[in-house]
Amino acid sequence: MTTNDQYYIDLIIQGDTSAFTVLVDRYKDLVFTLTLRMLKNREEAEEVAQDTFIKVFKSLGKFKGDSKFSTWIYRIAYNTCLDRLKKNKKFMNHVAINEFTEQEVKTIDTALQSLEQQEKEQAIKDCIALLPGDDSFLLSLYYYEALSLEEIAKTMGLTPNNVKVKLFRSRKKLATILKQRLEPELIEYYERERR
Repeated sequence: MTTNDQYYIDLIIQGDTSAFTVLVDRYKDLVFTLTLRMLKNREEAEEVAQDTFIKVFKSLGKFKGDSKFSTWIYRIAYNTCLDRLKKNKKFMNHVAINEFTEQEVKTIDTALQSLEQQEKEQAIKDCIALLPGDDSFLLSLYYYEALSLEEIAKTMGLTPNNVKVKLFRSRKKLATILKQRLEPELIEYYERERR
């Protein structure tokens, strides 16, 4: 994918601006999903997604290729979201955190594995949508884009250790929401299994 991206990047840098459409088509859904998760507002997310691609286009010459192109785009999207949030605090969303031990977080993860894959994905997506934007963005990269800690660190401008800490905290928040929303479903599931 990266070599393929590089081919279009080279064309654009050489003056073929129409080649940018290929990159936009390739990444627009991902960028919009990430901005929506972070900003929690469709119109804001659409604007920030557009701003992201404008910044990507203007900065293509600065892309060094030392990370995947997708990681570079995610970083620009993330920073653009942060800028928007700083300008407009009303889209901030906070979730109360109950104290969760690491074992409880693992227990919730294990319980989720017993749900049907599709139900699991939808349940996680619904619950991730309820998290604050930063947590939502981080967990999206981790669960859906399957980025490594190093790739997430590059995207968010953090060290891998900071990502590990933030990821743990985000998973604790997610576990709080999952526990509230899924406990009745899980109890029902286990009762069905015992019959």
